[in-house]
Amino acid sequence: MAGVERRRRVRAKSSTKSVTMQDVGRAAGVSAQTVSRALSFPDQVSEQTRRRVERAIADTGYLPNMAASSLASNRSRTIAAILPVISTSIFSDTLRAAAARLNPAGYQLIVGYTDYHPEREEDLVRGFIQRRPDGFFIVGTLHTPDTLRLLRTYGAPVVETWDWIDDPLDTLVGFSNESATGDLVRHLVSRGHRKLVFAGTLGSGDARAIRRRDGFTGAVGELLPGEPVRIVDLPGRDISMDTGVALLDTALERFPEATAILFATDVLAVAAVLAAVRRGIAVPEQLAITGFGDFEMSRHINPALTTVSVDIDAIGTKAADLLLARLAGTSIESATVDVGYRIVTRESA
Repeated sequence: MAGVERRRRVRAKSSTKSVTMQDVGRAAGVSAQTVSRALSFPDQVSEQTRRRVERAIADTGYLPNMAASSLASNRSRTIAAILPVISTSIFSDTLRAAAARLNPAGYQLIVGYTDYHPEREEDLVRGFIQRRPDGFFIVGTLHTPDTLRLLRTYGAPVVETWDWIDDPLDTLVGFSNESATGDLVRHLVSRGHRKLVFAGTLGSGDARAIRRRDGFTGAVGELLPGEPVRIVDLPGRDISMDTGVALLDTALERFPEATAILFATDVLAVAAVLAAVRRGIAVPEQLAITGFGDFEMSRHINPALTTVSVDIDAIGTKAADLLLARLAGTSIESATVDVGYRIVTRESA
């Protein structure tokens, strides 16, 4: 009963001020040093003591002072994640998979997004470094010189994702956007298409779209010698459904002979399929349409979208594993992990 009364007094006290480690110790009947040891090194206290401390923490609502802990250990227990956008399911799902690995290891994610602007990524990196994250999870491999300098000087582990380069900043989990688009061109050529168009917003800061365009250009030159390289770009437009419709209109106006359009991402392609159907354009009989990313909505439109699919969970999981290995100082088999891709053939092409 004395222990219950002690915890009741601590709860009453905590209604007006933050609960301290000393408060937890009084509720558990142990010293503050024992509470600290139970939290930081649970194997150094008895199971009975650890349970008393855990019960006291639950009763008092104690939350450890992470700022003080960070100063003492030089670890913030946070990972800074930088995404192009937070509204796209493939990136949020990648982050969810990473968090499923990082959270049990005691790390929390702090998230920022660039809206495909490299300068905004630079600002995010500078701001995050002031908060001393233990590592960085970044979608993309193209950074400004100042971003590279900041990350290298800071020295924390970095994992880049969703792309492929020969000289990553630290570690890399991704795939070749160029090769994937090249294989998409091969698929269309095998279906008899020769008048192909690539459509995207290449000036948006999306480096992966540019690599996909390069894959398209290379594959057309290899597989369709003599055919012009047809590319539609709407500089300054964001990646949205409205932009997908505008790209469709522009492609049909500039290249009326086109029999297939490869869009840089599923968001644009889905909008184009829906707009084409509304206008009485038979997909794929009159016009084949493909995307990139295999977003959830791509499987549910009619006709369903032919696209490039990537193992989203694998990117997040393997990226988190590389970060955890770096943070633990353990060796890794390879600093780069290629998760591959596959062409998903559906009704649109």
